[in-house]
Amino acid sequence: MKTVELPLVTDTEEFGRKLGELVRAGDLLLLAGPLGAGKTAFVRGLARGMGVQGRVSSPTFVVARVHEPEQAGGVRLVHVDAYRLGGHLDELDDLDLDTDLVDAVVAVEWGEGVAERLNEDHLLIRLERGIDDVRTAQLVPHGEWVDRPLPV
Repeated sequence: MKTVELPLVTDTEEFGRKLGELVRAGDLLLLAGPLGAGKTAFVRGLARGMGVQGRVSSPTFVVARVHEPEQAGGVRLVHVDAYRLGGHLDELDDLDLDTDLVDAVVAVEWGEGVAERLNEDHLLIRLERGIDDVRTAQLVPHGEWVDRPLPV
């Protein structure tokens, strides 16, 4: 487990960008943390680092957004917001994310306790926002992520 201090929102986005340069098709990222902790800011940076198209915003009302790669041979990003699923695993199954995990990176906001079963190899990123407005990211790797490089 590693912890990174992210004083500004731009630091959260930059941290996401650095991880976006390291991810590959089949990766599952689970994002946890309260409202305002920086989950969507992290995914904005992730998308930039992956080189995918489209404006990244919280998919709360549509539940999932797919961002296609800008370059041929790039990897798609599937950005999921599990908040509205309320922990209902059958609704998560309806999204067919296990299929996306073959050829895309899947980032699930509010994913802790809900989406781990999609892949035992996943990176849990717990984002917190302190009373001083400084954010921290705690990275908890599982499976093959234990041996992978992380941008810390």
